[in-house]
Amino acid sequence: MRRSPKETETSVRRVSRRGLMVAGLQAGFMSLLALRLRHMQVEQADAFRLLAEENRINIRLIPPRRGRIFDRQGRLIAGNEPSYRITVVREDAGDVAEVLARLAHIVPLTQDDIDRVLAETARSAPFLPVTVADRVSWEDISRVAVNAPALPGITPEVGQSRVYPMGHDFAHVVGYVGPVSERDLERYADPAPILRIPRFQVGKVGVEARYEEHLRGRAGTRRVEVNAVGRVMRELDRQEGEPGADIQLTVDHRLQNYVRARLGQESASVVVMDVANGDLLSIVSAPSYDPNKFVRGISVDDYAVLRDNERRPLASKTVQDAYPPGSTFKMVTALAALEADVITPDETVWCPGHMEVGGRRFHCWKRVGHGHMDLESGLRESCDVYFYDLALKVGIDNIAAMARRLGLGHAFDIPMSAVADGLIPDREWKARTRNAEWRIGDTVNASIGQGYVLSSPLQLAVMTARLATGRDLAPRLVKSVNGVETAPRTGAPLGLNENHLRRIRQAMFTATNNRRGTAYSSRIVAEAMAMAGKTGTSQVRNITAAERRAGVIRNEDLPWNRRDHALFVNFAPFEAPRIAVSVVVEHGGGGSAAAAPIARDVTLQALYGGDPPLEAYPSADRSRIRAQQERLRREREAAEDEDRSRA
Repeated sequence: MRRSPKETETSVRRVSRRGLMVAGLQAGFMSLLALRLRHMQVEQADAFRLLAEENRINIRLIPPRRGRIFDRQGRLIAGNEPSYRITVVREDAGDVAEVLARLAHIVPLTQDDIDRVLAETARSAPFLPVTVADRVSWEDISRVAVNAPALPGITPEVGQSRVYPMGHDFAHVVGYVGPVSERDLERYADPAPILRIPRFQVGKVGVEARYEEHLRGRAGTRRVEVNAVGRVMRELDRQEGEPGADIQLTVDHRLQNYVRARLGQESASVVVMDVANGDLLSIVSAPSYDPNKFVRGISVDDYAVLRDNERRPLASKTVQDAYPPGSTFKMVTALAALEADVITPDETVWCPGHMEVGGRRFHCWKRVGHGHMDLESGLRESCDVYFYDLALKVGIDNIAAMARRLGLGHAFDIPMSAVADGLIPDREWKARTRNAEWRIGDTVNASIGQGYVLSSPLQLAVMTARLATGRDLAPRLVKSVNGVETAPRTGAPLGLNENHLRRIRQAMFTATNNRRGTAYSSRIVAEAMAMAGKTGTSQVRNITAAERRAGVIRNEDLPWNRRDHALFVNFAPFEAPRIAVSVVVEHGGGGSAAAAPIARDVTLQALYGGDPPLEAYPSADRSRIRAQQERLRREREAAEDEDRSRA
């Protein structure tokens, strides 16, 4: 069928348009291909030349600088120092075992070291570096660099390692760092890549652990050119990470150092708290340990010495241990009775040396009794019978409520490890935990800080600060993070009757400054610095009726671990309180003999900001105190030198 001229013309136009479209597409494709070829052959020529020569580009993480920790005066207590190390990358090394065998001829490596590295490389990503040896010498680093062609995948590096220049002084507060463990990784839903680097270090205990996210910072990256044997040829690009935040604590390093020296090898703890804002000026557990040993990898023998020591140097006694508070709890019972309006301060109770309650005899510490006791004399001379009588009048529920109001039985939120709740028992607690009914004898025991009652030294310091100020003070350990100050915990008024608080404070003052007071021998004679305090002695064993008839065995005649705990709490100066102090000496015997002298010395050191004048002490003590100050000064200087040499 013949087409008309018009149809023919239309068909030609259609074919022409299609041809143009196809030609255009082909031209566009050829243009893109040309541009791509130019990009690959000209702009990326160097990169492809590297690949052609069996070189390649690796991206490696740059660990950030860990944040530093300072005391309240700006003294460094946790920092970083350069450290040389040798690493291996599995994908660059090829046969890791063979490379390590060659390396062992150049630097000292044990078979255990080699086995550890092989295990770590097997479970790590092939591109991640594994630390072969840490803290190696410059000579070792030089030998590895010279022999690099024969050691594919082996890289000498300069890194940073944690150092604690004040050693023992802050071990229980700051803690220490160590390699990332599986338990550490389990804390995070999506662990940061840097945590996957074997032997990367994170905080394990104390401030180092609680502020890990702030202190760690963010990793940087660098692109490096490596040749066929894994040797780094050059650095192509670097993106720095973010250093960790610096942290400033409220603790004063000079006071901390003095307290540790004063405690010596006692199994003891001291807390010094600023009553204006809750700052912890010193918080010491003794004996202590050197955290630098954990950073560098503590030996089995060194760890066994710490672990098996009966005085438990690894324990943060100030916060994780809870003790029967003994007579330091009597202010709680007295204040509960005053607030409940069941007694007046001038009412008296007769103390014959014991009290019969529920068919059981409860003894006073003074076997022959104290005679007539009122509130002030009862606290001053620590008469147990007086407080047994108060307990029967006020009841356990009021006592427990007052104890909690004063800060006992509460785990305060400070960045230390294993902060204890303590225990303030009541009827509900015993029914819930012991499935037993509360008995009147439980109330009598609780009234003098025995029985089920348990408190940490930190809680006792908070209790004392609240008694001194009437405010709901809470402890603060971190002063600032990266220069931004944390909120001080000054607290609102407790809502207690100020007249009742004044009577309690006055009784504590006479306990320290009246000749009949239990702490009179440890008084401060400088009137402007006079302290108000209370001794405490808590039993760790039962005294049988037979032993009481024959005569109670003296603490000094008992094995160390069966002696009573010694306690003392105080605030000072009495007229215008600045600090509150608590002291617990494990198995120290009596509070007046073991804990009060330590508290007096620490209080004066804190108030004067250094060694106090001898005139602040009773005249009979001055020659002994002078010798003690000189001895402690020498010991502190020697300890500082030792810590510096270890660091």
